[in-house]
Amino acid sequence: MSDLSAVKALVFDVFGTVVDWRSSLIADFSKWSDKRGIKADWTALVDGWRAVYAASMDEVRKHPERGYVILDKLHRQSLETLVAQFSIQGLTDADLHHLTMGWHRLHPWPDSVAGLTRLKTKYIISPLSNGNVALLTNMAKFAGLPWDLIMSAELFEHYKPDPETYLGAAKLLCLPPEQVMMVAAHNHDLKAAQKLGLKTAFVARPTEYGPLQKYDFEAKGDWDIVAMDFGGVADRMGC
Repeated sequence: MSDLSAVKALVFDVFGTVVDWRSSLIADFSKWSDKRGIKADWTALVDGWRAVYAASMDEVRKHPERGYVILDKLHRQSLETLVAQFSIQGLTDADLHHLTMGWHRLHPWPDSVAGLTRLKTKYIISPLSNGNVALLTNMAKFAGLPWDLIMSAELFEHYKPDPETYLGAAKLLCLPPEQVMMVAAHNHDLKAAQKLGLKTAFVARPTEYGPLQKYDFEAKGDWDIVAMDFGGVADRMGC
């Protein structure tokens, strides 16, 4: 069993680990479009939107000369492309903004708030997400997430899994990497953090992608903690 006695802070992946982005967006857009009288396959749009997420961040990496672009702007650019592809008619600029801001209105998994609240009694807790600061702050207000602070890829101008993000978080907390634990539902995120000396906790979210889920059903690495939910992480961390 891993020695976790030195850990002082836990940082969390957010999309899929803390919040249920897929169900939240589909429900949000379906309810909104019923009132607006707009017809669209919102499930297909949401799945398509998430499918281009990684590629949109790769474009930022490939073109440092253009400067860092926050996730809200990447989301808007991707949405405009998808709306055209799906031939969704009648959307105004205000409508496109409302849909983009849907990522600020995501609901937590049932165990998230209670588990975070327990962990907060003993540890510093913060997101470490590719979401920008405003997105994560608005989401925390909406979902009742009890973070001690907001850490975003935007602060480091590097998207995960770039090393600058994980090491930057430890640096901001004035902690060596081994005193910081990365919590995620994604094995690749934990692998990147572990290589840099952070502790790791895997929490399974096997319904994150709904019927489209193809991976991350279970832990695929030698992680310090493997749990079914945040309550399990809190148990292991003595909270």
